[in-house]
Order: sequence, then structure tokens, then C-alpha cells
Amino acid sequence: KKVILVTGGSGLVGNGIQKIINGDQREDEEWIFLSSKDANLLIKEETFAVFEKYKPTHVIHLAALVGGLYAIMGKNCDFFRKNMKMNDNILEASHKTKVKKLVSCLSTCIFPNKTSYPIDENMVHNGPPHPSNFGFSYAKRMMDVLSTAYNEEHGCMFTSVIPCNIFGPHDNFNVFQGHVMSGLISKAYEAKKNGTTFEIWGTGAAQRQFIYNLDLAKLFIWALREYKEKEPIIFSPDEVDELSIKDIAKMILEAFDFKGEVKFLTEKPDGQLKKTANNAKMRKYLPQFQFTPTREAVRETVEWYVKNYDSARK
Repeated sequence: KKVILVTGGSGLVGNGIQKIINGDQREDEEWIFLSSKDANLLIKEETFAVFEKYKPTHVIHLAALVGGLYAIMGKNCDFFRKNMKMNDNILEASHKTKVKKLVSCLSTCIFPNKTSYPIDENMVHNGPPHPSNFGFSYAKRMMDVLSTAYNEEHGCMFTSVIPCNIFGPHDNFNVFQGHVMSGLISKAYEAKKNGTTFEIWGTGAAQRQFIYNLDLAKLFIWALREYKEKEPIIFSPDEVDELSIKDIAKMILEAFDFKGEVKFLTEKPDGQLKKTANNAKMRKYLPQFQFTPTREAVRETVEWYVKNYDSARK
């Protein structure tokens, strides 16, 4: 029987996986979703203790110190050290307890800042990442390096997936700590409630591919069960589905039926203007995979946030 341990199990992607697994439970699988209440994964002894307790055969490693542009700016040292420490603990515990397969979560921010587009899995280490969040980016990049080292030296099966910008229910909707989508949803909620101006950092020109957490959850489960390669795989909608921050803001305001003033704070940074990812490798394996249309997923996320406002992370 597979015992599948999911770190970061109470977060955005972890909650998505729980929801999908509830409708796709297999007899030979036992799923365990860890939260920060179960163990502090920055502490080696606590990490090893939780592995000893559950004795996983498989691991999905989602836990990370994360945040959007606001959160990471000026905190590159913190984001680098804490993520490196956590990742080292998880991979070493997985090796020592003979975990059969580990699937880690990377991010498209690991790709070089100066590169040709679209980016693919072979371009991860071709140059430095964007300077605004290099601490987080390098820590995620090093997970690929460390996985390769364990695979080569110890014969492990450690692989990773690279999702584009994730959003959905159970995200962190704190304007300063959350991702771009959740931050905009939070701002729109407050602007509508208080009758104030809806403000967007930057020009709105930056373009992103967005993936709904329930879609990513299905892909993660597929990767755990079926993906046999040790090299990373990008999980992202098709290139034609790339949207500007301005487009996303419009969808969010439509979902809220917001009629107030909208203002772009053009003196604020846009962050990386483009991160277009090529999903050809994913499409080779899953040519028929259907992504939830972004407008529909945005509406569902807004409805969830309004309904769960009091308990949502923010």
C-alpha cells in the first residue's frame, strides 16, 4: 500500500489535492496531509520525526515560505535560507527513510530573467533569475540540483514539477504576502466594501499564465502515479491562454460586479514582464487535459473568498 505524505497539505495546492482525492480515492493509497501544526519542517529533528511517524512510501513536497512581489522584495536572504533548509530536510528524510518517489513543487520564477520565450524544462539553469526575488528562485532551483544529486549518488526517484502562477480557494489573500491573483481579489473585496478606489501596482502590462489549484492538483496526482522521468515537467495552460495583469484585474472586478474607480500605480514595479512557459512536454503525456477556463476559475475563487472571508488567510 502506498502511504503518500503531502507537505504543505493545508495550503493552496494541498487543499486542491485533498478535494480531488476525495473523489478519486484508490484502495491501495493512504493520503496524509501535513500542516505546520504537525511539524516545523525547518527543524531537522521534527522533519525526521514526522517521517518516522507516518513512514511514507511517496512524498509530494509543497511546503515553502512563499509570497508575491510585495512579500519577497527586501527579504531575499530569509526566503533563500528558510526554503533551502526546509528542502534539505525533506529530501534527506525522504532518502534516509527510503521513500520510493518524491515529487517537489518548483516555480516558473526559477527561470532566467534574460531568456528567449517560451521557456522550457531545459532552460532552468541558463542564467540568473529576476533580481526582485532571487532568494526564493535560487532556493527552488537548488531543489532540482539536490534532487539530481540524490538520484545520481543514491539511486533515488526524486522529480519535480514547475507550475505557472497558481490561484484558487484556500490561497493566502494577504495583499503583501499573497500571490498576484489573491492580492488583487483581496483589494477588490475591500474596495467594493468600502467604496474606495481599486489600486493595481504597476502598469498592468506584465503577462502571466495562471493555473487553477484544482487543475494543478489533478496534474500533481498524475505526476505522483504516472510520471516516470526524473527531469522536471512544466504544468501550465497553453501559451495562447497567457493574460496580462490588467486582463486578470478586469475578470476579478467583473466577478465582484465592481463599478468604482480603478487606478494603476505606474510608479510601482511590474516585476518580471513575461514568463511564458512551454507545456509541450506535459501535452506529450496529456494531450487531452482540459484546463478550467480562467474566467470561470476566477469567479469560483471570488465566490469562495466572499463566502469564507472571515476564515480565509489574509
